Amino acid sequence: MSDEPQPQPQQPNRGWASGAPEAAGKAKKPKRPKRTGWRRLIPTWRIVLSTVVVGLLLIVGGFFLGYHLVQIPAANALATKQSNVYLYADGSVLARDGEVNRESVGLARISKDAQHAVLAAEDRDFYTESAIDPMAMVRAGWNTATGKGKQSGSTITQQYVKNYYLAQDQTVTRKVKEFFIAIKLDREKSKAEILEGYLNTSFFGRGAYGIQSAAQAYFGVDAKDLTAAQGAYLASLLNAPSQYDVVAHPENKPAAEARWNYVMNGMVDKGWLSPSDRAAAKFPKPKQSTISTNMSGQRGYVVNIVKKYLIENGIVDEEELGRGGYRITTTLQKDKQDAFVKAVDDKLMSQLDKKERKVDTYVRAGGASVDPKTGKVVAMYNGIDYVKQYTPNATRRDFQVGSTFKPFVFTSAVENHSETQSGQTINPNTRYDGTSERPVQGWAGGRYAPENEDHRDYGHVTVREATDKSINAVYAQMAVDVGSDKVKQTAIDLGLSKNTPELTPSPSIALGVATASPLDMAEAYATLANHGRHSTYTLVEKVMKDGKQEIELPERREHQAVSREAADTTTAVLRSVVQNGTASAAQAVGRPAAAKTGTAEEDTAAWFAGYTPDLATVVAVMGQDPKTAAHKSLYGAMGLPRINGGGAPAEIWSQYTRNALEGEPVADFDLQLQTGADVTAPPSSDSSDEPGDGDESGSGDPDAPSTDEEDDTRTPGDSGGSTPPGDSGGTETGPPTTGGGTPGSGGPSTEPGPTGGGDSGGDSGDSGDSSNGGTDPGGGATDGAGGGDSDTGLPGFPGTPRRQ
Repeated sequence: MSDEPQPQPQQPNRGWASGAPEAAGKAKKPKRPKRTGWRRLIPTWRIVLSTVVVGLLLIVGGFFLGYHLVQIPAANALATKQSNVYLYADGSVLARDGEVNRESVGLARISKDAQHAVLAAEDRDFYTESAIDPMAMVRAGWNTATGKGKQSGSTITQQYVKNYYLAQDQTVTRKVKEFFIAIKLDREKSKAEILEGYLNTSFFGRGAYGIQSAAQAYFGVDAKDLTAAQGAYLASLLNAPSQYDVVAHPENKPAAEARWNYVMNGMVDKGWLSPSDRAAAKFPKPKQSTISTNMSGQRGYVVNIVKKYLIENGIVDEEELGRGGYRITTTLQKDKQDAFVKAVDDKLMSQLDKKERKVDTYVRAGGASVDPKTGKVVAMYNGIDYVKQYTPNATRRDFQVGSTFKPFVFTSAVENHSETQSGQTINPNTRYDGTSERPVQGWAGGRYAPENEDHRDYGHVTVREATDKSINAVYAQMAVDVGSDKVKQTAIDLGLSKNTPELTPSPSIALGVATASPLDMAEAYATLANHGRHSTYTLVEKVMKDGKQEIELPERREHQAVSREAADTTTAVLRSVVQNGTASAAQAVGRPAAAKTGTAEEDTAAWFAGYTPDLATVVAVMGQDPKTAAHKSLYGAMGLPRINGGGAPAEIWSQYTRNALEGEPVADFDLQLQTGADVTAPPSSDSSDEPGDGDESGSGDPDAPSTDEEDDTRTPGDSGGSTPPGDSGGTETGPPTTGGGTPGSGGPSTEPGPTGGGDSGGDSGDSGDSSNGGTDPGGGATDGAGGGDSDTGLPGFPGTPRRQ
């Protein structure tokens, strides 16, 4: 064997198929180098493309899923909660009764300047952009992250969604919901609807939600009256409500002005404001911030009375009213309302000394004023302050009206063509026997012999004189001559409620034992002033719901309640009371006036009811214990022996009427009188030389100092007694009546004293000293329901006065 190496056999090429020749000229493909180091971290284009595609699919899928899953929810509770707004007749705000200061209004009731100002401040491309603005959201996020201040990238649509549908919390969940709801809302609602909603839900500071409340809070105007400058200021507040209030934070005025300029310039840029108007505009000065109107002063009384009026007349359901959103324009006129309050303060309240005189703590005042031609209530006085004394004195029905009722007796006599017992037609010149304690004739209910004030005997007097001096004996007899049932119906026809407590048909009805409210009496006297045509009193001029829907009001009803002859002849007689009788204080008004005074039993209330051709007003001063709510006599109040109708009530009436009609032409009464009433009979030769101001519906405290003004009634007692001789022009003599019937009784009382069994006497329309007023004493203990057809539930006094 050779030692040389042997040749090895050739191995076949594995890259070629067995027996296949190699392709000529074809190069071998190189292998891809492996990724090493940091290159391994970079995704390939395949991975990137796949990720993008999957991501887009997830985003699109998530969008459609979110769009279908997130529904537009119901509005949140805060966004829909509104106050009811009560306005004076001129549109100025009287009160708000809700916890949230918001009043929604339609877009048409927001000035264009204010709308454009808000758009210039918050979303200048609102009308052309979509519901969301991604670039703005990114920009806002960047500015916030880089320390340029917390900013919102939300469109007005998104902000509205947050205000109206969602909470204010800053969470991812809320933002996601906001995103989808905004898109849906933009498809379902018009831009105008979204802008209206935004303007009504945004917070402007000072507790004001919505631009209407903000306009009132900062400038005292409605949103429809906002100027460009005012609108720009309110729009600026949206960015920082508290900080940009230049009244609360004067140190921030430069920042507020800078923001205001930004808004104003934006309005010019968008063509919403001309350059010349921009140059002329000045930074507006907001009014001083005020404490919430709430229910203080007269406001709470008015709100409750108007609420009751709306509900009882079926205008608004109580539950719906409680939900808020109503804009209620009342008939009250601000200048007259203010004049009424001032007159009470000047002539009564400022004269009280509650520290030195306990009786002064009992003094209350109430009153109402009605336009005779329309029946609209133009002013009311209910008390010093609703939060201190919440019984509404203008509508309470628990104090006797006294001799202010007597004119209704005479009106009924003329209306029914009544005659005396001797067959004489009753007119202003008919003569009656004015002897005190003279038993009435023709009454089958028992002996009734009312006392005149101070037991004064007047002899034979005309009806005109009897009215001037408020003689009880004459009017009790007249009520029987007419028919006390007819007298009652006439009072109802004139305006008193048929449910007036103690409005019972008996001789004592003439002396004012009924407990009508000042508003009731003002309505009745307004009918006399309007020549016997009665318009049901009206407290509401207009009602709007949510700033859009106007609520239908009852049709105004007017009818001839009594003949013009009856009403006008009564007016002529009451004019004589102003010229010659107990209402002489009314001459201070400087206009033709007709009036009557009155005093309740035991001097618990003094009244003055009167009118000019343009205004009928009734004022009552009442006595009530602030702790027990019991009626109290007012002997010694204001430092005077007594308060009577011709004193403080008459002076309040005169000052108020003079100021309320200031600037109005002086109108005279156009009267059509009963035949023979235009001639005044000569004074009776046997009447007292001294005028009696007697107007009291009761004798009062037997130990109280006597005055020249009381026409007390005598409690019906035992049968018997002779009848003074009558005369040809008055009552005719006749046999004494017998029986023990009691004509009427008073309401319930919470304090000891005489009860039931009789009727109080007339009233004393005195000419007492005047006094000026100040603040009303503290509040009563019970809350009376004003203005309804039932008693307030406050204690009443018995109808039978004690004889003095």
